[in-house]
Amino acid sequence: VQLQACGGGLVQAGGSLRLSCAGSGRTFSNRNMGWFRQAPGKEREFVASINWSSLNPYYADSVQGRFTISRDNAKNMVYLQMDSLKPEDTAVYYCAALRAVTDYSANYQRSSKYDLWGQGTLVTVSS
Repeated sequence: VQLQACGGGLVQAGGSLRLSCAGSGRTFSNRNMGWFRQAPGKEREFVASINWSSLNPYYADSVQGRFTISRDNAKNMVYLQMDSLKPEDTAVYYCAALRAVTDYSANYQRSSKYDLWGQGTLVTVSS
């Protein structure tokens, strides 16, 4: 599986963006997926995750209620809808696939448990 993220850009505070992550490979639909972000000078942090069946999404407290993760296995796509954006959401956003045979509920926040990463897409929110 290979991943490619896109959809970032410059947006004013309060605006919206939709990030997309395209996966290749026949096993994409079996992988639990996540979005992480890294702001300048900060460590990479968890944003949201979704399991293979879309039944168990998780969100960081900082984005709960503003961001929505979804996936379309038929298209090998994962999305991150970001609404009510804030300047503190400015970061490079990465999609990632959780390592196979990994307990999703126990590890969805741990970047070290993700073994495939997209190249990142920059989101800049102006005040």
